[in-house]
Amino acid sequence: MDRATVRLLRGGALLRRNFPSCLSSWKTPPHALNSSQSEAQLKATSNGLPLAPLQTFTDEEMMIKSTVKKFAQEQVAPFVSKMDEDSKMEKSIIQGLFQQGLMGIEIDAKYGGTGASFFSSVLVIEELAKVDASVALVCDIQNTLINRMIGKYGTEEQKATYLPKLATEKASSICISEAGAGSDSFAMKTRADKKGDYYIINGSKMWISSAEIAGLFVVMANADFSAGYKGITCFLVDGETEGLHVGKPENKLGIRASSTCPITFENVKVPKTNILGQVGHGYKYAIGSLNEGRIGIAAQMLGLAQGCFDYTIPYIKEREQFGRRVFDFQGLQHQVAHMATQLEAARLLTYNAARLLEAGRPIIKEASMAKYHASESSSPSCATSLPNHRRQLLTSRWSLWLPPVQCPFQGVHEAMLRSSFKPFSDSSQQMGPFYSPIVALNKLPKI
Repeated sequence: MDRATVRLLRGGALLRRNFPSCLSSWKTPPHALNSSQSEAQLKATSNGLPLAPLQTFTDEEMMIKSTVKKFAQEQVAPFVSKMDEDSKMEKSIIQGLFQQGLMGIEIDAKYGGTGASFFSSVLVIEELAKVDASVALVCDIQNTLINRMIGKYGTEEQKATYLPKLATEKASSICISEAGAGSDSFAMKTRADKKGDYYIINGSKMWISSAEIAGLFVVMANADFSAGYKGITCFLVDGETEGLHVGKPENKLGIRASSTCPITFENVKVPKTNILGQVGHGYKYAIGSLNEGRIGIAAQMLGLAQGCFDYTIPYIKEREQFGRRVFDFQGLQHQVAHMATQLEAARLLTYNAARLLEAGRPIIKEASMAKYHASESSSPSCATSLPNHRRQLLTSRWSLWLPPVQCPFQGVHEAMLRSSFKPFSDSSQQMGPFYSPIVALNKLPKI
């Protein structure tokens, strides 16, 4: 190796990257850290690139992870089967999420929130999903979508009005999808007509998660159809607003305790002060927020798969067939090794995307890859676990649900693959119209 190369590697001149100041503490052992909320301020480190494993946590993150694990096992687990059978979320669990500060993880303490980091939200979602994916979904939507949107685009008045309630008492939901506007969300027909100081919303939305328990809806509606998708505007609509009707929950194959309902808007009157951000910028907010939200979905799928894995291992170590533990058969050992490898890869992809977001780095490709792989990993993990419990499944209800039900959330698999392929494409025009909502983000003018 020539001297120039050695000097380059030692100095790290080209390898040095900008990292948030909070990550510089990773150079010390994890238990010696005094953590506060992660900052997105980019500062070059003085000693080059901090060589920290992705699974190195701050003291704050370790504490949150431990607290949520205990909460899930003690307060969520006893109700999982009943909630799945009744297709209804237990009220005490929702109350517990608020009491533990898990519905306002990134909300600033001055608004009553926990004031933690996005990565903390990912850890919380993962731990909850190990026990019940429905509870994890409620927490996911609130933290990775609604709270972040209001915190990023809301006025000071809107933040003061809604963030304290979202942190302490009010669940929320986002309304984008329609019967004819799924992956092509720009095709939405819900309209918002301006009448003086108000907007009148008419239309309908489909497949709205957490609709039954939501006290606040973030609604996307077109305020100017002549401008096409550039007329899409984001509105904050209180759940008790006259004319807003939540329909009957869907009878789903999985995540049954989390309600998924149609919503209709019949002359819903919303003051213009409830516009989130700027008129006509809703499509930008939706795309950007969903890109970030996919990291939360990845964490949910990761937690689900890990929960299946953790449940299966003790059982196959205990069960005996042909005079041997099932765990001792080489064929099953290979399956276990494969599952563990897939889970580890999904975890690293998810954690990497979350850390990149906190550092203010681009995450479209990384978030899509994380969601895609975590969803793909959860399917074989559950499929491998289920045969080892099939006798129990025939005699009782089990708390696992089919992970493929989750995959379409915030982008179907094909959209995730296309988004992951985008950096390698010569031209986004080659991707086809199905890809347009994701490609559009790269073409948008800066706000």
